[in-house]
Amino acid sequence: MLEIIFVFFKLGCIAFGGPAAHIAMMEKEIIKKRKWMTHEDFLDLIGITNIIPGPNSTQMTMQCGYFRGGNIGLILAGTAFILPAVLITLLFAIAFVRYGSLPSIEPFFLGIKPAVIGIILMATIKLSKKGFKNNILIATGITVALLSIFGVNEFILIIGIAFLGFTIHSMKNKSKKLRSLIPGLLLFIKPTTISISGISIFWSFIKIAFILYGSGYVLIAYVDSELVERLEWLTKEELLDAIAVGQFTPGPVLTTATFIGYQLNGFIGAITASLGMFLPSFILVAILVKIIPFIKKSKILSTTLEYINAAAVGIMIAVTMKLSFSFLFNWRYCAIMMVSITLTYFFKKISSVWIVFGGAILGYLLNLIG
Repeated sequence: MLEIIFVFFKLGCIAFGGPAAHIAMMEKEIIKKRKWMTHEDFLDLIGITNIIPGPNSTQMTMQCGYFRGGNIGLILAGTAFILPAVLITLLFAIAFVRYGSLPSIEPFFLGIKPAVIGIILMATIKLSKKGFKNNILIATGITVALLSIFGVNEFILIIGIAFLGFTIHSMKNKSKKLRSLIPGLLLFIKPTTISISGISIFWSFIKIAFILYGSGYVLIAYVDSELVERLEWLTKEELLDAIAVGQFTPGPVLTTATFIGYQLNGFIGAITASLGMFLPSFILVAILVKIIPFIKKSKILSTTLEYINAAAVGIMIAVTMKLSFSFLFNWRYCAIMMVSITLTYFFKKISSVWIVFGGAILGYLLNLIG
């Protein structure tokens, strides 16, 4: 249990760069370094995580924690991963409310995102070897990657590919069709009160968490719709400040909720917003881990999972390509990215910690050059 806490607290402190980078760091820490599970098991968890709402990388930590330490491991892993980001975000919120501006530390984060490209790339290569088991799955992954690059929603792609895999297997084996269950939308259910309180903040964020599919950045659109437009608790400017904090703090971008909660109602607001944002993930993953063995035993569901896994790898390919392309036209970003790729490819034992901190230092130094 202490090992679980240590691993995921460390990842929570250095996990910059979004879900793909977080998952890549987990792959390096959990599979390559500690050998908790096989690449096949890890890929299964990624595929299954993509079909439930919430922050994918955070839910992956919970599943990995369960794999290693059961129900207690699930809770410890998720909490240890979330806690650093929540605390750092809370400190920024306190500073912002007290001094009216955010600390000027952005130069240090200039190089982190291009630095994690190497980590993402190596993880994507390893997972593709396990996910692309035959030509059909290769074609599936490449198709998903192309569609994702051109802006098709990730959740739609995962569900569509799952349906395709299910249909292909059904046609081959003349199996009976099953009905899929898709969560209903809760966002526009009116809360019992529209005054700002711990309970109303919790309710607003728990509704958002239960429908949050795809990238964590979708949170921005939901918060704008719920808290800015409908409830008028925040201004557009305050939302932009919260987004800025989410961009340069480690861990899940959803800790933006902590910053917003503190803006609205101090410490009580920060706590209730954070609970509302992350509690559904603990509940959903606790349910999900119980049915994974059933999914693997069922031939039709395991085949469907293979297609989901191929789609998940395709999405990681798309993320890697989109991020890499965006860095090519800035010599600072491009230089940091190439150093990261070189180090992770030729020095496979190098820790993700040094990649992240090295990128931060390089980013700061290159920013001084101008």
